[in-house]
Amino acid sequence: MAGKIATRGAYGKALVELAEKYPELVVLDADLSKATMTKDFAAAYPDRFYDCGIAENNMMGIAAGMATCGLKPFTNTFAIFAAGRSYEQVRNTICYPHLNVTVVGSHGGVSVGEDGATHQCTEDLALMRQIPGMLVLNPCDGNEMTQAVAALMEYEGPAYLRLGRPAVETFTDELPDYSFELGKGVTIAEGSDVTVVATGMMVNMARKARELLAAEGISVRVIDMHTIKPLDEELVLKAAKETGAVVTSEEASVLGGLGAAVAEFLGENCPVPVIRHGVNDSFGRSGTAAAVLEHFGLTPEVLAEKCRKAVAMKK
Repeated sequence: MAGKIATRGAYGKALVELAEKYPELVVLDADLSKATMTKDFAAAYPDRFYDCGIAENNMMGIAAGMATCGLKPFTNTFAIFAAGRSYEQVRNTICYPHLNVTVVGSHGGVSVGEDGATHQCTEDLALMRQIPGMLVLNPCDGNEMTQAVAALMEYEGPAYLRLGRPAVETFTDELPDYSFELGKGVTIAEGSDVTVVATGMMVNMARKARELLAAEGISVRVIDMHTIKPLDEELVLKAAKETGAVVTSEEASVLGGLGAAVAEFLGENCPVPVIRHGVNDSFGRSGTAAAVLEHFGLTPEVLAEKCRKAVAMKK
């Protein structure tokens, strides 16, 4: 899968490709199919697509009911509505009875851009991570998203899947040892001085930060943590012991998401310097995706500086 594609685009294609193999797959959308990219599924399988209108809470309830009848529903809306507006329905109607529903939050993070703070959901990873029994996924590129959707079709239970709006570089399909498994992080690159545990689009940012630091003689290990819950504790522990310092990176709030998960685990099991890179307790800003990412320091350059600080803390 060469070039750039938004993870939402890869997601939409994956649904269509999997539909014939999985007749139990049904797709629900809250009047956003052109944005969430479920429009192709709607065109190919109109009898298995349900536009619930701007009624996200009802959509979650409908999906729960479908799951009790043996169907595999994927509910689709923007992350701010999936994790925010419908939180109570996701928690009590889907997760409490542990139903087989995948809640899809599209347009996650600040890279939504011009839609501004009201639509730039940075809290979704933390909110969904707090719900008992909820699987939380944030794939980094189109190839990983395709594999994540396929894995979710074989998964039994509630899951939250985050999609991004902008096109991002596809690189995981070119990694010789890459393989996808729910709950298992991927070591993208080895390193000995500091580990970056990243998720979503920040994985590629971490690869670029690694290149910057290599020129300074700093060896950076990069881990792609596509599954935030359950956290791959074994991989995190190994990296912390071997490199002695960890930086987490996410296009989300540093409160409660990936950074919190890693810091909580290492604080109890292997105390090493941990620096969280993400949005620092702030609402988003309106602007182009590139400008907003730059504003919040979600760049390879700022991530590299976090790594330098983490290395210095080891001394």
